[in-house]
Amino acid sequence: MTTLANRPRTALLVVDMQNGVVARAHRRDEVVRTLAGLVERARGAGAPVVWVRHQDGELVPGTPAWRLVPTLVPLPGEALLDKEYADAFEATELESTLAAEGVGRIVVTGAATDVCVRSTLHGGFARGYDVTLVADAHTTQDTGAEGVPGPAAIIAHTNLYWSRQAAPGRAGGTVAAAEVVFTAG
Repeated sequence: MTTLANRPRTALLVVDMQNGVVARAHRRDEVVRTLAGLVERARGAGAPVVWVRHQDGELVPGTPAWRLVPTLVPLPGEALLDKEYADAFEATELESTLAAEGVGRIVVTGAATDVCVRSTLHGGFARGYDVTLVADAHTTQDTGAEGVPGPAAIIAHTNLYWSRQAAPGRAGGTVAAAEVVFTAG
């Protein structure tokens, strides 16, 4: 259903599952286990797995905080993109990487729900992709900011509003990890 012609494949996008991003994340270990299972299923189906890492003053390339969590390891040949903006499409090779693989649907996972995951959901959708959020494979931490809902509420709200996302020629949606179907093309 994507508006992108001749792009029948589905890719798994793993956003910012870095030590410094998820050190204090809500349900961290559960989300990492769920993601590891999704990565294996995508690989088994021949679907591209695309990894994204954020870098800034706190996530300095090469530091332990910047590295992906040890149980989530890209294989040789899998795309690993570094970004400086919340939306993984901004100023990266994500679009060209997906185009080269014939991807028109992305399955989004990772951290942080309220920043980079949400920005990437919208970024992909606005660029013509069908974008599925995996309800139990994204997380965020409690920022402690006054008036900001806790991480469980942020995750639940994001799952709810993305489940109803639709636009001409494109579909959004939220599914549990067990319900994700990877289309290899």
